[in-house]
Formats: sequence, C-alpha cells, structure tokens
Amino acid sequence: MREAGWLEWSSFGVLVAALLVIDIAYASRGERGRSVRKAWTWSLIWIGVSLAFGAWIALRLGSEAGLAYLTAYVLEKSLSIDNLAVFAVVFAQTGVPPALQSRALVWGVLGALVMRALLIAVGIYVLERFHWLVYPFGALLAYAAVQTLRGEAGKRPWVEATCALCSSWISRFVPIVGQLHGERFIARIDGKRFATPLLVALIAIESADLVFAVDSIPAVLAVTRDPFLVYSSNIFALLGLRALYGVVGDLFARFWYLRVGLAALLGFVALKLVLSDVVHIPSTLSLAIIVFILGTAGLASWLLPHRSRGAAAAASACSHLDQVQVEEPSGHACLQCVAAGDTWTHLRMCLTCGQVGCCDDSKNKHATAHFEATGHPLIRSIEKGESWRWCYVDRVDF
Repeated sequence: MREAGWLEWSSFGVLVAALLVIDIAYASRGERGRSVRKAWTWSLIWIGVSLAFGAWIALRLGSEAGLAYLTAYVLEKSLSIDNLAVFAVVFAQTGVPPALQSRALVWGVLGALVMRALLIAVGIYVLERFHWLVYPFGALLAYAAVQTLRGEAGKRPWVEATCALCSSWISRFVPIVGQLHGERFIARIDGKRFATPLLVALIAIESADLVFAVDSIPAVLAVTRDPFLVYSSNIFALLGLRALYGVVGDLFARFWYLRVGLAALLGFVALKLVLSDVVHIPSTLSLAIIVFILGTAGLASWLLPHRSRGAAAAASACSHLDQVQVEEPSGHACLQCVAAGDTWTHLRMCLTCGQVGCCDDSKNKHATAHFEATGHPLIRSIEKGESWRWCYVDRVDF
C-alpha cells in the first residue's frame, strides 16, 4: 500500500473546499421548505461522492488503501448518526428553529474539520509512541458502546447543562440573552455583547462533536493508522452531516434497532483494537463484519415489531380522533418558556390548534397546562426520532 503524497493531499483539499462551497451555497438553500425527501437526496449525493473518492484512492494508492478508506468511512458515517440525535436535543433545548439550524450545523462542520485534524494527529502519534494505550482506548470504546445503548438519556444531562440559557457554563465567559437575534451569534444590547441561543447551540454542537470524536477516532484507528485515510474518511463522513441531520429522525423511526447495531459496531472495534497484537483482522473481514452488523440491525427493525408498536396496538382506541385538525407545529420552540427565559426538555404539539408546549419532564409543563386551559385532548411529540401521539382524556397512545 502506497502512502499519500502531495498530489493526493492537495487533490483532497481542493475537493473538500469545493464541496463545502456547494453545501453552503446550494445545498443549504430553501431550508425553510426543508423536507425529508430533499435531505435523503443530498445525503445520497454526499455518500456517492465519498464512495467515488474511495475508488480514486484505490486507483492511486492500491486496493488495500481503498478498502481501508471504505471501512473507516462506513464506520465513521454509521457512528455519526447517534451524534446527530444529540444535535436535535441541542436545538430543542435552545429553541433554535429549523430555518437557523443549518447555519449552526455548517459552522459546526467547519470547526470540526480543524478539530478532527488535531485529534487524529495526536491519536496516531500517541499510539505509535505508546502502544499500550490501545487498552485504555479499547475500554473507552466499550464504554461508548454502553452509552450508545442508553441512547439519548445518557447524554441529556450534559446537553441540558450546556444549553440551559440561564445556567449554562457558557455564561461564565459571556452573558447569554434568551431571545434569538436572527442569524447572529453575538448580539449587542445597550453597548454590551451577549451570546444568542444560536451561539449556545453552536458551542454545544462543537462540544458534542469533541466528545463524539474521542469515541469515533479510536474506532477508526482500529481499522487503519494511515493519516491520509483516517482524516479523509472522517472529513467525508462529516461533509454530509448537515443533510444527514434532516433524515436522522426518519432513520430512528424506520430502524428501531439501529442503536443496538451502533453499540455492536463499537464493541467490535474495541475488541479489534485491544487484540491487534494477537489477532490480525484484515480490512476485508472488518468491512464484512461492519456491513453484517448494520444489515442485521436493519433486518431486525423490519421483521421484529418494536415494543412501542405492540403497546400502541394493544391500547384502547382513542375516542377523540375527530379533533385532529393540525399536523404541523406552529413553531419549534415553547414560546412561553422563551418569554420567561426558561428551557425545556421535550416539545409537544396540540393536534387541535398546533400550539407547541414543553413536556411534563420540563419545569413548566406547558403542554399539559394547555390541555387544562383549552380541553384539547390530543398531542404528539415533535422530537426527532419520536412519532407517538397521546390522548389526555382516554390516556392512550394512538
């Protein structure tokens, strides 16, 4: 396997710069009319470009390099899905609407390009110099697998601590204003600079990506330690994040056992890293195992009913379905919480009037308060990855 030279690195840099321009200038347009179909289209485009780059690597550096790149890319792309679910929580906590989420995601990706380069360089250096670190890295990956099985619950306390506009650690460095100021990250009020919720969301996204990179980079280093292959596979997985975010809710809704598959992926690379001195697993077999794990998770999601589906089918019928008048929310923030300077945990929408309120896990419980004030009995979750509906009167999912 040949090592990448100046031609490969310069070609990679030019291509990434061009793709960033396309993503910012064209792919992000029409975000107000964002649809799952458009997000799927752009996600497939980015995947196609990434696979084409892998074919070019195979032609330039050999089939072994191309296979190592493909394995690292599939692994990184798969693991990034769970991180996007955390991004959805960040936006819910800060009240950033869909029209502004793309701006935060684009800047988040730009910051991640630099951060990943530094972390990959450090990771390769320390593993080459201190080989025994494969064992704590393997333990870290095993811990990440457990956290992935826990899903959003394991990361929510950290997200809430970062995104709480009144008590976030960010306020120690710059005061935070509770209202959005258009696309601005910093607002000047009475001569003073304040961080807007959009900046809080951006910092939370960068922090989440840092935590994610600490998990995912050791996973990729278990596949290959070639700097060019590790960095290029990471960056191409990152480039499609903005589009992939638009389908993450659809993914978790369609594939119930995806988190189990991601946890199994982390467990596999943890073993591969720890046993690297004892058992050599070639890239071909590694890729086959990764594809098998993801394929099994997808097949299980299709063949096996999820427990929430079974519960919904067994529940009594709702007698208030005639009161469903609205399917789309009036916004993506609890306006009463925003006005009071409070935050929320989850958002719910009234299916009669479209009012959006915070859930009963939140401080103010505005969704329930809305039902008590109006008598509108039906709500649904507007969180990504959740599709349940609830009747307050009949107390059933429907």
